[in-house]
Amino acid sequence: MKKLYIFDLDGTLADSLCDLADSVNIVLERHGFPTHDTEKYKYFVGNGAVKLIERALPEDRRTPEVIQAVHAEYSKVYAERMLCRTKPYEGIKEVLAELKGRGCKLAVASNKPDDCTVNVVESLFGKDIFDTIHGKREGVPTKPSPDIMYQIIEELGFEPDECIHSGDSNVDVATAHNAGIECIGCTWGFRTEEELITAGADHIVRTPKDILKY
Repeated sequence: MKKLYIFDLDGTLADSLCDLADSVNIVLERHGFPTHDTEKYKYFVGNGAVKLIERALPEDRRTPEVIQAVHAEYSKVYAERMLCRTKPYEGIKEVLAELKGRGCKLAVASNKPDDCTVNVVESLFGKDIFDTIHGKREGVPTKPSPDIMYQIIEELGFEPDECIHSGDSNVDVATAHNAGIECIGCTWGFRTEEELITAGADHIVRTPKDILKY
């Protein structure tokens, strides 16, 4: 059994798509830009908030100045809306409790801004279930850079072969493998099973309880 279980947040622990989509669409509408169906945001998210805004903007308006302005406004809107409709995936709390009961350490690694990550995780799961929570921090590259994994592993005192990462996208698979960690591809999230297989996920799970096999 692995000793440290690292989880992605959006699309893995929490179904946050509606709040992400609503927040971006509110800002796009304010600026007179076209909005998008919620489903499209499954492929806009995954590489951090700045990339989310870039992908949501019309191609001919993706200048650094526009991206920066829209991102700044989005950050304020999302801070107010991040828990309107976001909820844990069914069965995930029970899996976390079981792992904790087995003596495993638990961590979160997300490209969501660090303060938002902590707020969402602690609001949905409490302050005692995860041993450390890492969102996007200043000076640390976003996933798929392995830096966030390195920081978590070092902080909690493990080796890569003692850890496993659960995520719902090719970004998560690449992040884990870049850090020398096995990856569980979770099919209930924002991306497809085909994407996870193509990305090279070491294991594929279709329900949270299947994580317990690994």
